[in-house]
Amino acid sequence: MGGGRAPPPPPPSRCGFIALGGAPNAGKSTLLNRLVGSKISIVTPKVQTTRSRIIGIVIAGEAQLVFVDTPGIFAPRRRLERAMVAAAWGGLADADFIVLLVDTALCIGKLKGAIDGDSLAIIKGIEKYGRQAILALNKIDLVKRPALLELAAALNAEGNFSDTFMISAFTGDGVADLRAHLATIVPEGPWLYDEDQLSDIPLRLLAAEITREQAFLQLHQELPYALTVETEDWQERDDGSVRIEQTFYVRRGTQKAMVLGKGGSRIKSIGVAARAELERVMARRVHLFIHVKVRRDWIDRPEHYRAMGLDFKA
Repeated sequence: MGGGRAPPPPPPSRCGFIALGGAPNAGKSTLLNRLVGSKISIVTPKVQTTRSRIIGIVIAGEAQLVFVDTPGIFAPRRRLERAMVAAAWGGLADADFIVLLVDTALCIGKLKGAIDGDSLAIIKGIEKYGRQAILALNKIDLVKRPALLELAAALNAEGNFSDTFMISAFTGDGVADLRAHLATIVPEGPWLYDEDQLSDIPLRLLAAEITREQAFLQLHQELPYALTVETEDWQERDDGSVRIEQTFYVRRGTQKAMVLGKGGSRIKSIGVAARAELERVMARRVHLFIHVKVRRDWIDRPEHYRAMGLDFKA
C-alpha cells in the first residue's frame, strides 16, 4: 500500500464586483477593454460617452473579477445626465470594491498639479457612503514621474484609499499589477459567470453602442449628446452573418441633416465604420442598415432610458 500524502486541496475560488469610477474621460472604458482583452465598452475622446453600466468579466487565476464600467460622475443638469450619474453612484455603492481612476494628464497638465473638481467631489461622495477605494492614477504615459508622485500624495491626503496604482489603460502599463491585486482581495465564493463569458451586455445594445461611438467620433459638434442609437431589428442568417437595423433618434430636423450629411455622405461614413468595427468585434459578417428619425422628446421618453439600462426616474 502506498504511503504518499494526499494532494493538497485546490485553492478556493474567488469572485467579486469591482466598480470603475471616476470623472468623465478618466479612462474607465479604455481600462475595462484592456482588462477584458476585448471591446465591450465604447471609447471616444469626448466626455460622457458611456451612458450606462457595462460589465466586463476577467479570470485571474482562481478569481473571477466582475468589473463595472460606470458613466463619468459630474454635476448633472439634464434628465439624461442625472440618470447617468445615478447609474454611476449605484454601481459604486453596490460593488465589493471601488477603483477610482484619476486623469493625471488633466491634473498635471491643464490644472498644473491640482486635483480636478469632479474627482474631488467623487472622493467626498465615496467617503460619505462610508467606503474605501483603490486609487488608480491613469495616463501615466503622458506625465513625468516627479509630478505624478506629488499628485498621488495630494490625492491620498484628500481621500480614504487602501492602495495606489499608477497605470496607463492605453498602453497597459501597470494594469497587470492592479488585476493581480484585485484577484487576491475579492471574497471567496463561486464564480457567477461562465468561464468564457466576457460581458453581460446584450449584443443588440453593444451593436447600438458601437454605432453611437462612430457618431461621436465623426460628429464634432454638440450633436452626439442630442442623439441616441437603438437596434430595432436583428436577424440571424443561414450563412452565419447577421442583418442589423438601427435607428438614430435626434431632436430636431437640423440635427437629422447633420447626421445624414451632404447627399447622405455622413451617415454612409458612420455606417461603414460601424459595420467594420462590428465585424471585428463579433468576428462575423454584418449587414448594417441605419435610419435617422426626428423624435423631439426622445430624451424624455422612458423606453429610451430602458434601452440604455438607465432609470428614467433618477
